[in-house]
Amino acid sequence: MRNILLIAILSIGFGVRAQQPKTLTLKEAISFALQNKADSKKARLDVENAGYQIQEVRAQALPNISANGNLTYNAILQNSALPAEFFGGQPGDIVLVPFGQKWNSTAGVSLTQNIFDMSVFTGLQAAKSTREFYQINAALTDEMVIERVANAYYEVFVARERLTVADSNYVNNKKVRDVIQGQFDNGLAKRIDLDRTTVNLNNIQTQIQQNRNAVQLAENALKFYMGMPIETQIVLTKEDVQVNPLSMTEVPNVEQRSEFQLMKKEEQLLTYQKKAEIAGFYPTLALSANYNYQGLGNEFPWGGKPADGVYWTDYSAIGLNLRVPIFAGFGTRAKVNKADVALRKHQEDILDTRLSLTKEYYDAVAQLENNLATLKNQQENVTLAVSVLNDTQNNYYNGLATLTDLLDSENARTEAQNNYNTALLEYKKAEIQLIKSKGELKTLTQ
Repeated sequence: MRNILLIAILSIGFGVRAQQPKTLTLKEAISFALQNKADSKKARLDVENAGYQIQEVRAQALPNISANGNLTYNAILQNSALPAEFFGGQPGDIVLVPFGQKWNSTAGVSLTQNIFDMSVFTGLQAAKSTREFYQINAALTDEMVIERVANAYYEVFVARERLTVADSNYVNNKKVRDVIQGQFDNGLAKRIDLDRTTVNLNNIQTQIQQNRNAVQLAENALKFYMGMPIETQIVLTKEDVQVNPLSMTEVPNVEQRSEFQLMKKEEQLLTYQKKAEIAGFYPTLALSANYNYQGLGNEFPWGGKPADGVYWTDYSAIGLNLRVPIFAGFGTRAKVNKADVALRKHQEDILDTRLSLTKEYYDAVAQLENNLATLKNQQENVTLAVSVLNDTQNNYYNGLATLTDLLDSENARTEAQNNYNTALLEYKKAEIQLIKSKGELKTLTQ
């Protein structure tokens, strides 16, 4: 019994330890997401797969060697019609003569090598650019993961702050209700005042429950964007939600943005696509060679010798295969023109993207400045609302203010604090957009 009790106590201890919440900084959250989120993992797999694509294309420029073998039993030999005089017969007569042997076995090696094929060389260049494309795409995917995690991190923090405000509001209103309850019990307060404070307290309880649910949903979203098990308990750090004004004096070079680099790499791939179509106008030259060893006879050939009626011989051939395109019904020219149109369309998209990324920076600067001004105003409102509430509470307890004034000032303080938290969230989101527009999201991992 003592051992069972000890095991139970240890199990409870381990369970409590396992349920301890994990303190999570923004940097740790982002690093965890980059290692565990499916989007980042798949982007890295695309880079790995691009290496195999290069090997696949390179194989077309390398020699292809294959071995072959066969064993044939000719159950009925085919007859050929020959003039009878070949065999001492009468002129004009035809004799059917079987040709071949009952058994035929061949084993050999063949080789093919492209000597000149413009499409193969172009394909190899395109494959290397494809790997670079996926490398840039992986970096862009990481930036998207960082952006989502950072925004979700701030969403959780602000949701918890709103819950803290609601809890504080509940405590303050409960104190007022308890005071009025005491006054009512002593005949110094009206029933309506007690009922009003009770209704207000019940409403705050409802808000607390709603805020708890909002916190849970926000945490679930953050864990999902991180690739973290949903049941993990987490605690955020306030240091990551401090207001630190960013530098906005230097306009960033949009060509350093991953989005722009990705489009430039796509332009290069489309250029190679056009070259691959142009390769249809070029001739191709390939080398082929083979060596074979053949056994013939009316007996099973494997292991047989001439004495057994089986005869072995080898033969080989080397050749050059030249193909010169002359006329293909203008199909190749049409393919080249289509590839050229696709390239020119993409170049227009690049110009539009350059303009869009520049606009994104100026929009982020304007939004951040506006949110910073709003945040300062809301911070001043919180200070004033707290001061008004303190004065109103003193006046109410001294009989110089009504219950309505007290409840209104309490609601005003709560609203001011919630407005401040909302402004803080919008400011941090705008901060992320500015960092993104400067191409510096990776700095959040440092």
